Amino acid sequence: MEIIFEPWPWYVSGPMIALVMFLLIFMGKKFGMSSNLETMCSMCGAGKSTSYFNVDWKGSRWNLTVMLGAAIGGFIAAHFLSINEEVEIAANTIENLQELGFHSAGNAYLPERLYSLEALTQPGPLLILLIGGLLIGFGARYAAGCTSGHAISGLSNLQLPSLIAVIGFFIGGLVMIHLLFPLIF
Repeated sequence: MEIIFEPWPWYVSGPMIALVMFLLIFMGKKFGMSSNLETMCSMCGAGKSTSYFNVDWKGSRWNLTVMLGAAIGGFIAAHFLSINEEVEIAANTIENLQELGFHSAGNAYLPERLYSLEALTQPGPLLILLIGGLLIGFGARYAAGCTSGHAISGLSNLQLPSLIAVIGFFIGGLVMIHLLFPLIF
């Protein structure tokens, strides 16, 4: 008998996220993945180079378990709980991506054109990943948080800056995928 794993329905996962957020608010903590980078840099002594990292990282150690859990959970989900590697996206999207050279579209979660070991030895894909990483890091710092921090934690705390940031994230994503992405590829 084959066991088939399906994603949790919204009425289970949504309340679980709400419960976690309630517990974090109750304990005076806030959630966000980009704050883990600050914690790791502070732990490694980056405060000697810049005052930004002169923070009490011991109070944020708990959040590193979130990052570790996300990595372990992602590994378990990808290697043990996934039925197949196919990604359920619209046929039109697959066709558009294949026209841009992403031949693994619809068959793999990560495009081989950018994330294979061979791609990392070529200057084009490596440059795209480096520039993209810098822009994401700058954006997370400029917005005082990442998408998960603002969209989950900030919005659950009814913070107007988080609403503005989330709207900006969506607008930026739409501009990237509809205007810049076709120009880059």
